[in-house]
Amino acid sequence: MKKIPKFKSEDDERKFWNENDTAEYIDWSKSEPVSFPNLKPSLKSISIRLPEAMLEQYKIIANKKDIPYQSLMKMYLSDALKKEINQST
Repeated sequence: MKKIPKFKSEDDERKFWNENDTAEYIDWSKSEPVSFPNLKPSLKSISIRLPEAMLEQYKIIANKKDIPYQSLMKMYLSDALKKEINQST
């Protein structure tokens, strides 16, 4: 195995790995699965058009539950997604 060089910056490292094969530097047969339980998922902002009345209903429900309405919407979307995935398997 070749020795992995020291890098001056992340950009230098990124460039190096784009130009070199990791198999020449790392014995992947000795790799093990890793878990990162404390990482927060990446979020992406989106735009969505909703009827005003529907948005107001979300805000009313969220207010009653004392949570932000966007958090409530994410919870509902997550629940619907899980349900859909479970039905299709």
